[in-house]
Formats: sequence, structure tokens, C-alpha cells
Amino acid sequence: MKIRLLLSLLAAVFLLAGCHSGSTRISRPEQFQSQPLIFQFPAVDRFRTANGIRVFFLEDRELPLVSISAMVDGGSLVDPDGKVGLGALFAATLRSGGAGRYAPDAFDDLLEGMAANLAVATDTYATHFELSLRREDLDKGLALLDDLLRRPLLDRERLDLAKKRMAEAIRRRDDFPRELARDRFRRQVYQGHPLGREPTVASVERVSRSDLVAFHQRHFHPGNLWLAVSGDIGLEELKILLDKTFGDWPAAAFTAAAPVPPPQPPERELLLARRNLPQTTIIMGDLGIDKNAPDLFDALVLDFILGGGGFNSRLMRQIRSDRGLAYSVYSHFQVGRRLPGLFWVGCETRADATVEVIRLIHAIIEDLRENRVSESELRLAQESLINSFVFAFDDRHAVVAREARLDFYDYPADYLRTYRDRIAAVTPEGVLAAARRRLDPQRFTIVLVGDPALFDAGMETLGMPVREIPAAGGAGAK
Repeated sequence: MKIRLLLSLLAAVFLLAGCHSGSTRISRPEQFQSQPLIFQFPAVDRFRTANGIRVFFLEDRELPLVSISAMVDGGSLVDPDGKVGLGALFAATLRSGGAGRYAPDAFDDLLEGMAANLAVATDTYATHFELSLRREDLDKGLALLDDLLRRPLLDRERLDLAKKRMAEAIRRRDDFPRELARDRFRRQVYQGHPLGREPTVASVERVSRSDLVAFHQRHFHPGNLWLAVSGDIGLEELKILLDKTFGDWPAAAFTAAAPVPPPQPPERELLLARRNLPQTTIIMGDLGIDKNAPDLFDALVLDFILGGGGFNSRLMRQIRSDRGLAYSVYSHFQVGRRLPGLFWVGCETRADATVEVIRLIHAIIEDLRENRVSESELRLAQESLINSFVFAFDDRHAVVAREARLDFYDYPADYLRTYRDRIAAVTPEGVLAAARRRLDPQRFTIVLVGDPALFDAGMETLGMPVREIPAAGGAGAK
């Protein structure tokens, strides 16, 4: 691959330079000078089949393999009230429940015989498929994928097994402080909106096979399918093969329902999940941004400087490195694809430092709201984001799969190719404006999981209402 080759060349140059004798010998890492890392996105072919499937293709002859990613519009956001978890159960049963003329075990045996990997999962907006296999098995693999997309068996026994597994995971969900804190934070900020729902044992139990069949009939149509293909096959050959496999799949009109925007977050509140633990898990934040926000790139740089940049961030440096109050502390802007995501700061700290850490987080954020960041801090954030972006595409399938996802979520066509330039164009004034617009500790919801008897000060000293979350009865609950 181009990136691997470039890195190998750079490493070789460095080693040769270090071995060179004479006055130009390099003795310290900072003396090494290299050309800027250059990465050009390969051109991805795009086309639609006669019945409406959107296809993204990138040829890759390096190995005799083919990788396929598929997306169907329809995820957990459309789970009916009272049956939250339906989308996840559909994905689990679709993968495990057989398809076409193959019972569940026979379907798995066919995949195993081809040494093919197939996974199905659901997220907020979509049902995802990942298939990788040898080039010589592509015809058979596509036939199995066709069966799965069009003729799933959705076996009742496999559905029952998926429901039992999900119910057990739900029963143990509150046993993990970080997951508990994030779950309660999400529920509180989204205030009953589908983005804030979590499945319950009761909602999972209500899901029937007929619900899965209805989900499949509603969402699985050629015009609602995105395919990303890369590997050892040519474009014209792929078109012929897709027509052979999916050509008789009748086109059908499908329009995804426009998602309902979430309500404004409630008045700030501190939620306490009382647990007998020597440390406190802290999550705090607010409603975040979506991909169409005009200050998106300012916010991404801001997040790196605040807490998304690891040891290069202010939260980690001041709370962990300077004061030793937390092992890990971080921030994250969750960029919503169609609806606003969340912004949060999270950490785990000693119980007797809980209030001190909360106040310190607030102070760090207020400083970003009041003062411009330095040019050096800005430059470090920009270079880090640009470099990490390049290395996210370490193989050609990552490129073509990302192109398909961006099209699925209606990103601008030039998003990938302009990303680095737009990060590089962020200014200290832009970061300051984003901090003032997006970060206001006076609006933050705070969730604490821990033992208030051990806190260094009373929660009321933070000047916000306190509400206790009833224990769910999991391990660690008082």
C-alpha cells in the first residue's frame, strides 16, 4: 500500500541518516528533517444499478481478496416505543438465523468452508454488513449475501437466544460505572427522545419474529442499499456480477422518515448513582453538534485542545499530569450524522477529590471561553488531527467504505478531500468563538457514580439541584 511504502521509505531514510558519518551526522531526533507526509485519496468509482443500489468501488489487486461493506437505512432510531432493542435483535437474528434454502447451521458452514467473514450489526441509523472473502469465492459469497438481504429466515430459536443474551446484558448494564454514567447522562440530555432510549428486559421481551419480518419488509429494498466493494476485481466485471446477483430484485419506493429533532436539554441538574466504590465516575456535558454545524471544524480543534488530544490536551495535562487527580480524563464532541450528538467530559477520580475535579474541569473550560489559545497549541492540535486523519485510511477498503458512509449521511462530496485544509484554516478566534458557543458549564448536566460519604465536599456546594438515581440492584449497588 502507498502509505506503508511511504512509511518504510521514511524509516529507511532516517536509519541511513543516523548511520552517516561526518559533520552532518544526526545525533538527536529533532535534527531529522523530512518532507511533509503527502496522501492523495484514490479515485472511487460510483454507480447505481438498474434497480437503484448505490455502489462504490475501488480496485485493489494486491491480494486475491474482496471486501464488501453494505448499509441499509434503518437502525435503532426507528425502534417502536415499547419495543426498544428491535433493531439490534433484527441484526443478531439476521446474521445467525439462516437465509434462502440454508438453515442457520448450514449457512454458517458455507461461510466457514469459504473462510469468509460475515458480520451484521445495527447502529442509530443503519443496519451494517461486512463481508470479506477470497476472490475465487466471490460468486458464492454474493449469492449468500443476496439470500441474507432478500430471503432471511429469521429463525425463531435464534431470536429467542438473541433476546436472552440481550436481556442478560441489560441486567448487568448498571454494574459498570462508566456505562451507567453515560447511559444516565444520555437519557437526561435527550429527555425521552429516541436517541436517549435504552432497551429494557420488558421491551426486548415484547419483540416478536413478526416485528423482525415487518422491519425487513419496510427497509430492505435496492434503493435503500449502499454497497462499498474493494479488491481483486475490475469495474466492468463487478457490474456484470452485481447484475447477475441482484438484477431481479424489484425496485421499490422508499423514503426514510425525517428524524424528529431532540428537545432542548432540561435545566442543569446533578444526578447521583450511589455506589459503594472508592472512586467516582464523572460525566458532564450538554447537547452537542451535527455534521452541518458551521463551526464544526472549530469545534473539532477545540475538543482536541480541551480533552480529545490525550496527553496533549489541557484536561489531561492539568488534572492528571500536574495534580495526579485522575488516571484518565477526556472530552468528546459526538458529531451527529442527522441529529445533534452529545458533548461530554469524563473521568474517574478518587472519591475524596470529586468536587475538586468538577471545579477544575469547569475552570479549564472557562479559560477556553475567555482567552484565545496560543498559536503553538493550535498548531499542535491541527497537525495531530490532520495526521490521524491520514492514518485512518490504512487500506483501500477503508477509503471506499468511508465514501459510501459519507454518501449515506449526505455529506458534501468533497468532505474527505477538503478535511485537512479546513482543519488547517481554523484560527484562535474560531476556537474561542466555538468555546463560547458550545461550552457552557452553567448548562451542563453532571452524573456521578460513587459514594457521596467519601466526597471532599457536599454536592450542594456546586450550586445545582441534586437528584439521586435509584439503584438497579446490580453488583456494587448499595
